[in-house]
Amino acid sequence: MLTNDEMDSNSPVACLLIGQPTLRHKIKLGVLAALDQRIQVRCNMPSMNGEETASYLVHHLALAGRTDTLFPDDAITLIHDTARGYPRAVNNLAVQALLSAYAEGMPIVEETSARAAVAEVTAE
Repeated sequence: MLTNDEMDSNSPVACLLIGQPTLRHKIKLGVLAALDQRIQVRCNMPSMNGEETASYLVHHLALAGRTDTLFPDDAITLIHDTARGYPRAVNNLAVQALLSAYAEGMPIVEETSARAAVAEVTAE
């Protein structure tokens, strides 16, 4: 949350809220009704589709110096479906899948490593 310290009538922006998708639901709570009524503009970044998730992973791997295929399509699909296209969840699952593949001594992240990552991340 960023706030403007000059809280007078000449201040065009008093508060900028940026958060996860759950922030919108929390602001709708009755105790935050006054804040909800003062929000002038709302913007929502939609989740990635399957193709965007694949490009997202390839891009991040390229930044890390990996240009060959590390995640086959079936692993990407599983990661995308489980993460529902949310970048942070994709990151968490991809890192866990990489660790699983490494622990199994596999050179690439097969679907079995992705499934192990899903089980680890979604376990209660």
